[in-house]
Amino acid sequence: MKKILLMIITMYCVSLSVLADDRADALNFFNNYVAAANSYSPTIEYMYSPSAKIIRQVVKPDGTTVDVNTDTATYIKQMKIGQAGAKLRNYKNTYTNINVTPVSNGYKISALRQPTGETYKLKTYMIVQKRPDGKWQIIEEMMQTKVQTFLRYAKK
Repeated sequence: MKKILLMIITMYCVSLSVLADDRADALNFFNNYVAAANSYSPTIEYMYSPSAKIIRQVVKPDGTTVDVNTDTATYIKQMKIGQAGAKLRNYKNTYTNINVTPVSNGYKISALRQPTGETYKLKTYMIVQKRPDGKWQIIEEMMQTKVQTFLRYAKK
């Protein structure tokens, strides 16, 4: 009986350490994403799953929000176009209140995002998943924005 109990306790401790390692790896992936985004690295597009769910939540001037969904390929194209102007303005994002939470299909990393030169902070989250080859990828992303031009892509 003692051996069985000891084996159960050992398995529990090992599973907790694996979970803690994956959580730390997910946070490290997020930090690498932030560094790549803020340096306009071309590697950022490879951090997304080809079938990622991309949501831009437009915050209207009256405070209401509208979700604008897009596919990964369209998002990557838009991101590349936007990077040119952003790089000239030295635009970057700072993230605070970062939380990593296990979810059924990976880890949800939520934070508040503050764009360069702004006093407000916007909600954001991404769900990251470890692939069988050990690499992490973004499978879902929601980022609030005050850029109203995104509304033209909203489904009416």
